[in-house]
Amino acid sequence: MPLPFRTLVLYIGALGAVGAGVLMFQSTLPTPPQGSERAETSQIASVVSVEAPAVPQSVEVIPEEPVTEPVPSPASPSPESQDVSVAARVHDPYPFPPLSFQAVNDRARAALVNVICTSGNESLRPISGSGVIIDPRGVILTNAHVAQYVMLAQSTEINLSCVIRSGAPARPMWSAEVLYIPTVWVEEHAVDITNSNPTGTGEHDYALLHITGPYDARMPDASKGSYPSIPFDVREAISFPGDLMIITAYPAEFVGSAATQFDLHPVSSISPVSELLTFHAKTVDLVSFKGAAEAQSGSSGGPIVNVWGYVTGIITTTSDGLTTAERELRAITTSYIDRDLASQTGKGLAATLSGDLQATADNFKAKHSPALIKLLIDQILKRLL
Repeated sequence: MPLPFRTLVLYIGALGAVGAGVLMFQSTLPTPPQGSERAETSQIASVVSVEAPAVPQSVEVIPEEPVTEPVPSPASPSPESQDVSVAARVHDPYPFPPLSFQAVNDRARAALVNVICTSGNESLRPISGSGVIIDPRGVILTNAHVAQYVMLAQSTEINLSCVIRSGAPARPMWSAEVLYIPTVWVEEHAVDITNSNPTGTGEHDYALLHITGPYDARMPDASKGSYPSIPFDVREAISFPGDLMIITAYPAEFVGSAATQFDLHPVSSISPVSELLTFHAKTVDLVSFKGAAEAQSGSSGGPIVNVWGYVTGIITTTSDGLTTAERELRAITTSYIDRDLASQTGKGLAATLSGDLQATADNFKAKHSPALIKLLIDQILKRLL
């Protein structure tokens, strides 16, 4: 039997929550469940709500408690009005058994990065977000609402500096440039660059960064060409309701400015997929999780990893709530990212990564970055006037 269809009508507010700190894995971990024990098909709910991105966390300003808006009850559409989309489970997705959760977490943590940008501009707040290295040549998958700051840092008109950090605690490791960010996302959301409570559904909210070398140019880059990476899977419905996933990120909402800058640790949790969601078509564009510890500021771009060690999505939005237990975390799927990237550029993820990365980054910087940076700077200047 397919899972019940639900049309979402919830108001989604800004990220916030209680529960910072590192979740330690227990010595005895549950055994990853086998796919044959779960439902064969699942229906996909449409995204019709107003949502806020899992905004990158300010590293200097302690966020105020989010204001909880009234949450209307979900409407029950009549059978005639339901546009039912059904996704089928991928059976035996890999030619090897599931890994232990500890092994998956170790792989995910190795590839996890923290993107931190500090600013000398009063109109541009410093931010901290997350990302994951998906190619050993140093390609980072993250959100557009995180990567836009890396792109802005390229401009001499903005006093902004970004660094890619790794480890526990996070330490400065590399510099990076934008490999790709959807122009459609920047054009739609440039107005939110100075907004402390931006809204959005997560559509087109992904980006690729390219590590250019060590953050300190005086240091040799021992990882060049062999950065710690984790594979991704772009198959449709590779994540399914009930599947236990590893969620990992660098949340920073409740650790304070000093800890964010000098003592920020990654957080991991094991959480089941709650629901499959779509933007427009009958495709799995997002997956949701209830009560995940990573449902807080700074987690944007953190990976969702299945029990075989493959990235299947990245953290994008969350619902409003006083605690993480009250929030719903949403991640755009790698299948959506692959489809949307192909729609925007003619190449999916694998094809994009198979080319000359430096040439791709240089091409984007020359042809697209100037106009996008201008859009963002214009919005920043408006706040100064």
